[in-house]
Parts: sequence; structure tokens; C-alpha cells
Amino acid sequence: MDKKFYYPADIMLPDFNKVSGTKWAVIACDQYTSEPEYWQKAEEIRKNSPSTLSLIIPEGFLSEAKERIPKINAEMEKYVSSVLKTYKNSVIYTERVQKDGKVKHGIVCMVDLEEYDYKVGSKSLIRATEGTVLERIPPRVEIRKDAPIELPHIMLLIDDDNKTVIEPITQNKKNLEKIYDFELMQGGGSVSGYLVNESDFDRINLCLSQIISDENANRLYGNAPSKLLYAVGDGNHSLATARTCYLNIKEKYGEEVAKNHPSRYALVEIVNLHDDALEFEPIYRVVFGVDREKMLVSLKNYAQNLNGNEKTQVVDVYFGDKKETIVFEKPEKQLTVGTLQDFIDAYLKENGGEVDYIHGEDVTINLSKKDGAIGFIFSGIEKNQLFKTVIYDGALPRKTFSIGHAYDKRYYIECRKIK
Repeated sequence: MDKKFYYPADIMLPDFNKVSGTKWAVIACDQYTSEPEYWQKAEEIRKNSPSTLSLIIPEGFLSEAKERIPKINAEMEKYVSSVLKTYKNSVIYTERVQKDGKVKHGIVCMVDLEEYDYKVGSKSLIRATEGTVLERIPPRVEIRKDAPIELPHIMLLIDDDNKTVIEPITQNKKNLEKIYDFELMQGGGSVSGYLVNESDFDRINLCLSQIISDENANRLYGNAPSKLLYAVGDGNHSLATARTCYLNIKEKYGEEVAKNHPSRYALVEIVNLHDDALEFEPIYRVVFGVDREKMLVSLKNYAQNLNGNEKTQVVDVYFGDKKETIVFEKPEKQLTVGTLQDFIDAYLKENGGEVDYIHGEDVTINLSKKDGAIGFIFSGIEKNQLFKTVIYDGALPRKTFSIGHAYDKRYYIECRKIK
């Protein structure tokens, strides 16, 4: 098969016989942004040991980027020459034991950034699942543009309900070479990694191609307007940053140079949407600073005027000690959160107020008891709705769902040269 849907990579790792994996791996930079003590504790844990903490800027410290970036690039160069060793043309199979004991399975490899587009209306094979905030990209570009290596916390999801891509590797795990196995700091569970046999590379590519075959796509999504292989489950702004840096190189040096440049690709972890450890949690809405009764009347009018063809949707509305249930009989969006978000955005634009995005029903209900607050609780997105919704409706409304808890997010482990 000529078409490649993923790529093995020259993956760089420390020698974990000499370097502590627990001190090396730190959680994705976009976690614990309001908890600097988490990152201070990480610094205490790693002490003087080599650590990916030296190679990233936690988002809570982005204001210090100008001072930190030169130090990070210098550390990267030092690690390349003295800490990291290269596993050439490799795919790594990963098992992450989460805090709840469930095991999440993935493969670390490269994808082609030519196949990714985060823009609204994109029909690319790799797409964002939620809207991309363009303002978040430039500071990340500043960090990446001169960096000699990348570290991924990007998770791409595949809709492989027949479990053809990753699960056969799990079954063959006893025949793979284990290259790391360690506890993760600060309640992150543990992680292990294995080199996938090269004899399996073509099978993986074939199975990925079959996921987006006409027959399989029609089975899953009906007569869909486009093919979607990878939905970004985590790290979309990092992937968007990687693409921006690649496009900048293409513009500066031309198509021919860019075609074979290492920045054309991004290191990612691919995870099956149907992995038992992968759980979607809904994110609810609370609106503050509004006339509750007026907003409720407007919501009822909005519901009555919808004229779509999607299945009936229900929202429970909380305000003070009261609760009302609103039914969208003829919604136009596939998800309840999409139907509701359209209303909230339009209402706030005309009437003022602020919306916050809340995890947990109890928290939502309690916040809605405040003066001028109104809360909305609804059913979350089901796994089997994700790809179909992105294909038909585009990227989901911001803060539609969360995949797991903060401590279960990906830790930085693998590296790859991008210069």
C-alpha cells in the first residue's frame, strides 16, 4: 500500500537503567495551570535528575517564556548529546495504568501534518474535536520554533470499534521488547512501553486504511460528507503549533525542502476511542449575571423555534432552588451541548452575562443558587457520537467533554528531533 496513515519515528529516550523514569516523566504542560504548587513539587521530586520538566514550560508560567526558552533549548541540546539515545524507525506500544487501576493502551508514532487542519469546515484526515483558540498558538510557536526536539502529549483517537489496530499488539505483548516501566510522579499511576515489531508495521497501516474505507465509514456514519481517521483527543493546540511551525518552514524554504523536513511530522500517541479505560465526562454550563426568568423564557422560545431533524434533546435548568426541564423537540445539532451553546452564545451577546464551564452536577447545582446565576445539566456525548458529530457538524462546542481526570493525562516521555 502506497498511502501511509502513520509513520515510525526515530524516537529518543533516556537509558532508564541510569535515569529515573519517575523523575524523567512530567505531566502535560496544560494541566494544573492554577496550581503552581503542583509544579513546585515536581521540581522537588526531580531534584538534579534529568527530567522533561527542564524541556517544557507549564502553561501557568507562560509569562516567563522569554527568559525560559533559551534555557530550555540549551537543555535540549545537552540532553540530545548526553542523556537521550535513539530507537530508529520505531513505534512504541504503551500501557498506562491510571489512578483507578484501568489500563489505557496506545501506540507512539508520527503523523503527517499535511493531513491535519484545525480550521472550521476542515475535511482533513486529522481534525480538532473542539474549536481551536488561535490566540493560544503564537506563544507556543515561540517555544517550538528553535527547539531541537519535540515532546508529545498529543493524543489522537481512532474509531476502531472492531479493535483491529492496537489490540492485536496487546495480545502479542509477551513477544515485545520492554524499554520502560515505572511509576509516574504525583498520583499519575504507572506506564510501560514496548518496541512494536517491524513485521507489524504494514498490518497497522492496512488496518488504519480499512477504518476509513467506504464500507466501514458507511457502516458507522451513513453517507458521510468526508473521511475522518484521527480526532484529536488531547493536545490540539500543541498539534496546531506544530503545523504552524511546519507551514512557516515551508513558506521560508519552499515546498521541496519542507517535503522532507522533520518538522513536517509530529510525534503523537494513538488511542482507540473504544479503549475501556477511556471515559468521557460532560462539562456543564453555569451563566452568571443574568435575569434568570428572562433567560428561561428566551430558552423556551428558542426551543420551540428549532426545526431540525435530530433526535429529541433534554436540558435540566437550575436557578435558585428551582428546576425546570426544557425539551428540544427538533434540534438542528447532533449534540444537546451544541444546541444549548448556540443559544447561550446568542443570548449573552445580546443581553450580557458570563458563562463558566463546570465539572460535576453537584457543583453546577450549587453555583446556580447564587443570585443572577442559572445552571444547565444535560446528557454528555457518547463515545460513538464523537466522530459522526465532528464529520457532520464540525468541531464540537468548546468545553464539550473531558477525557478523564487531570492526573490521568499524558506525561512527557518520548522525544524526537525536529531540526
